[in-house]
This record gives sequence, C-alpha cells and structure tokens, in this order.
Amino acid sequence: MPTRRSSLILAATLAAAALAGCGSMQSSQPAASSWMNLTAQLTGAQEVPPKQVAGTGTADVQFDRDTGTLRYTVTYSGLTGPLTGAHIHGPAAMGANAGIVVPFANGASPIRGEAKLTPAQAGDLMAGLYYVNLHTAANPGGEIRGQLAIKR
Repeated sequence: MPTRRSSLILAATLAAAALAGCGSMQSSQPAASSWMNLTAQLTGAQEVPPKQVAGTGTADVQFDRDTGTLRYTVTYSGLTGPLTGAHIHGPAAMGANAGIVVPFANGASPIRGEAKLTPAQAGDLMAGLYYVNLHTAANPGGEIRGQLAIKR
C-alpha cells in the first residue's frame, strides 16, 4: 500500500510531466506566416490622366516580410494592343505618377514573376504607395493601372 509521501511524490512527478508536455506542445505550433497578400484592380480610369479604354486587369501579389520576396501574377484583357511595358511603380499615392520599381517581362496574360524588395521599398509597398501599370503603343504612358492594397 502506498504511503502518503510516495503518493505526493507520484502526484508531483505527474504534474511536472504534464506541464513539460504543455510547453512542448506550444513550441511545436507553427509560427505566424510572414506572407501577406495584396491586390489591385487595373482600369483606365486609374491612369494619370484617366483613359477611356475597354481593358481591365487584376494584380495578385504575395510579399514575404521576412525575406523581402515579392511574387506577382497579373492578368489582363481587352487592351488596345500588345504590351510595350508592364511594371510596379512607386512610391506614389493614387492619382500621382512615379518611377519603375519592379519591371515585368512583357508577355501574354498572365504575367508571373518574383523580385526582391529593399526594406525601404517594403515600407512603401505596405503603405499603399505602389501601383501596377500596363503600357501599350496606343497608350505609352499607361493604358490600365491599379493601386496595390493589402487584401483583407
């Protein structure tokens, strides 16, 4: 028959083992994702100055805050002609123009690629100061454009 002292030692040992197990369960859970999603709807109305065109598009962007990796997929249709340029521009608020930050390979829809951003560029991206712009011969300054925003 167990003594009171041995029962207390057994209870303390079991409690310590249970607490140790809880600690290992917490540390085995995955860390929060460092990836964030951004999106933009591309239209002629967002160009500066605005354009009346039939073309439209969508930009889906994933950004890894830990590594600065930016992945993008841009789909479009209805442009006046083939692309002559396609880029992410910034930093600029909606309604303002800025230089090229990430050039895309001109090509058929969808355009896919990856780039690295500096910490300063990442800050501008997160602040909503980057936009996607698609250019054609008929609209060399840009035919359709969309401001990148964090997808909620």
